[in-house]
Amino acid sequence: MAAAPRAEPAVDGPPAPGPKDADGRTAPRPPVLRLLARPEVGVFLGALAVLVFFLAAAPSLRQGSSMATVLYQSSTIGIMALPVALLMIGGEFDLSSGVAVITSALTASMLSYQLTVNVWTGVAVALVLSLAIGALNGWMVVRTGLPSFLVTLGTFLILQGVNLAVTKLVTDNVATDDISDMDGFAAARRIFASTVDIGGVQVNITVFYWLAFAALATWVLLRTRYGNWIFAVGGSKESARAVGVPVDFTKITLFTLVGFGGWFMGMHNLFSFNTVQSGEGVGQELIYIAAAVIGGCLLTGGYGSAIGPVFGAFMFGMVNQGIVFAGWNPDWFKAFLGVMLLGAVLINLWVQRTATRR
Repeated sequence: MAAAPRAEPAVDGPPAPGPKDADGRTAPRPPVLRLLARPEVGVFLGALAVLVFFLAAAPSLRQGSSMATVLYQSSTIGIMALPVALLMIGGEFDLSSGVAVITSALTASMLSYQLTVNVWTGVAVALVLSLAIGALNGWMVVRTGLPSFLVTLGTFLILQGVNLAVTKLVTDNVATDDISDMDGFAAARRIFASTVDIGGVQVNITVFYWLAFAALATWVLLRTRYGNWIFAVGGSKESARAVGVPVDFTKITLFTLVGFGGWFMGMHNLFSFNTVQSGEGVGQELIYIAAAVIGGCLLTGGYGSAIGPVFGAFMFGMVNQGIVFAGWNPDWFKAFLGVMLLGAVLINLWVQRTATRR
């Protein structure tokens, strides 16, 4: 007869670790590191440093009117930097954005003046033209497969030449005629170039448009399917296309958004100064791209935010006006700006490395 099996003695204490405790997963990252991983945190720190520096160096900047001037300067860059940043997140560039602003303003001004029509007619035609230029840039990029750098460089040269040549042909001058006495001008000026009184300080309306566009762009990026498409096509358009993302549509609409930004800023320039210089806008595209890059957008695409370029544009505005209020030689502006931008990039890089370090 077989012996009965012996009962195992009871063992006190916690059970030995099982597979669930050793599955290789790491502990959740601290909230501070998750915050530092955001693309806009680095440029926020850089913008804060620039603000503190100039508030100490130029006491007159502490006045409300002075800060309103800084915000206005920042908004004229920031409004265009936003669609440029979205385009960069989508993996593309637009080197024609600077002169496209002037093209839009010249179209509205000359069409209204030469045909003696209500200025809103010129505004509407300029909008259609600006959207068409943006869409054409996007269409050529997706259809030809050429780098957007080359396509938009060609558009830049074309628009630069057309702006000068057509303006001289039509007006016999390098600037358009004054349209301030034409029908519809006052209403258009209230929309595109008026000021808002806040506690006795006159704040240009572009500041409010700038912040509203930034909030809208942030919502689109983080809360909509289209925002997911932007990140997907910027990260890898082949992978995005494989999972059903409309890559061509996304890229074309991003270029079209840049066209819309160019139209809006063109209208602001026109109704602020009543006339437009045809040779302006050259070099502004680099400012827009720089504000986006400083704001955390990668040159390779697929990464960035809409808030970061807001701080990037603010840095440009603060440096531009801060040098004036500090009474320094404006010839040092470019050098000082380069130092500040490089410092902001290094801060952004340090923050990202700190955030990803275990």
